[in-house]
Amino acid sequence: MTQDKDMFMTNQAIGALMMALQKSLMEQSDIVPVLKKFKFRLSEDGLMVMNPPIVKLNENFEEEHKDAHEFDVVGE
Repeated sequence: MTQDKDMFMTNQAIGALMMALQKSLMEQSDIVPVLKKFKFRLSEDGLMVMNPPIVKLNENFEEEHKDAHEFDVVGE
């Protein structure tokens, strides 16, 4: 008889997933290759990602993307 063992993501693993999402959005790239490279380890606290992605901003990132935060509200 096999016994099911549930696994849960640690806060660290959730953070790694969110960083992968942020990186793919910033770079306008596919998130799937990053997720496929994740190396997992089961700890006492739950599932951990051993190689979380690193998001690096260049010095001009804020200036280059300042218009991304501006939007028009259209009234009825």
